[in-house]
Amino acid sequence: MTTTLITGGTVVNTTGRVEADVLIDGETIVGVLPPGSELLGSDLKRNVDQVVDATGKYVLPGGVDAHTHMEMPFGGTFASDTFETGTRAAAYGGTTTIIDFITQYPDQRVLDQYNLWQEKAAGNCAIDYGFHQILSDIQPESLTAMDELVDEGVTSFKLFMAYKGVFLSDDGQIFRAFQKGSDNGALMMMHAENGSVIDVLVEQALQRGETGPINHGLTRPWQLEAEATHRAIMIAEVADCPLYFVHVTAKQAAMQIAEARGRGGNVFGETCPQYLYFSLEDQLGAHSAERGEFEGAKWVASPPLRSKHEGHQDFLWKALRTNEIQMVSTDHCPFCMKEQKELGANDFSKIPNGFGTVEHRLDLLYQGVVDGKITLERFVEITSTTPARMFGLYGRKGVIQPGADGDIVVYDPDGHTKISADTAHMAIDYSAWEGFEIDGKVDTVVSRGKIVVQNDQYLGRKGDGQYLKRGTSQYLT
Repeated sequence: MTTTLITGGTVVNTTGRVEADVLIDGETIVGVLPPGSELLGSDLKRNVDQVVDATGKYVLPGGVDAHTHMEMPFGGTFASDTFETGTRAAAYGGTTTIIDFITQYPDQRVLDQYNLWQEKAAGNCAIDYGFHQILSDIQPESLTAMDELVDEGVTSFKLFMAYKGVFLSDDGQIFRAFQKGSDNGALMMMHAENGSVIDVLVEQALQRGETGPINHGLTRPWQLEAEATHRAIMIAEVADCPLYFVHVTAKQAAMQIAEARGRGGNVFGETCPQYLYFSLEDQLGAHSAERGEFEGAKWVASPPLRSKHEGHQDFLWKALRTNEIQMVSTDHCPFCMKEQKELGANDFSKIPNGFGTVEHRLDLLYQGVVDGKITLERFVEITSTTPARMFGLYGRKGVIQPGADGDIVVYDPDGHTKISADTAHMAIDYSAWEGFEIDGKVDTVVSRGKIVVQNDQYLGRKGDGQYLKRGTSQYLT
């Protein structure tokens, strides 16, 4: 059992920052002590195996990314990151826990998919992991499976209001699932877009010969996210069910969440780095000598990027600052351009949807601290503490305190990070973030007491990560 002492740094939790040393014994934090503290005692001092010098740096709780899709099947292909490559990349970026989505299509049994995802992840992850369950086309068997999965530590379930014939559940099915969530204590999650109207707009665009990537966003206007968000909130109120919205992109959708919370509703939302930084205009302006306008396929995701002229990006930063939106996840679902995004070369509706961001979330959000958009404490809250609380992991994850897992990020505010596909570690042949520069840098990453990244070197190994049997959300009790 290794004992690790992190010295000289500034420990940052949501409650503030303090100059302190952190002592990890084995996998667990056992002390947050005054610098150079004599409280260590002679025995512990003598038995410290490794010392991490954090002088001039921040000591942060490990990042919790609550929205990833490793190896996700989509549109005839699979997300390019495996659990091995994706979690290793996450570790490089200071994320020490992911919660991945188990995918279920209408012809698949829910529990079979749970077992499949356990097999995919077991022995392959660099960091700790848990699961949410996607439920498609809700049927009685799905509702029964929800109870069984809660007992297995899968305590959150994602539904869709889009993708007819693939994931979409109608309002009655959604209502039944919400009732079940209200009954068994699960947190229900929603992809909120009006899929029926989107399908018509996509069909009409293709009939007009408008096949380029930009049409993905143009056929999914913000009004259809705002309408679906409102509708889901109303259904959840009738079912007396807490509700969490994934990947909020539109300020009008965020306003619906804020209004519901103002009425006392147990309603929550996340956004993603791409919706804070990119716009529809960025995608429209993307061209290359090799691909022309199809270069914009790199930024195709659902929901899509929003126009910068409508103020969505600034509003989402404000919503994060004021807790109208509670946290930031990545929706990490990478697809290579070659042979994957290119499946939609002549039809934007066939472009696999997704970004590769799991490695860059902490850096991108830290730049928000540098730019004065959020405080350092809020940065910790939205990248680590709130995700841990939201999904039944707090106490072990999301905080630096005795008894918590030894998940630590030493972050250097004087460092510098330039994002590039050439230096990133995700299994993808481009970076949507190419050329982004960050005024800060991940220095050292500790996962359950083991140093897994230091000085840009990966020191961990496949299988370091453990499955997390989650409790129910700490926001629901």
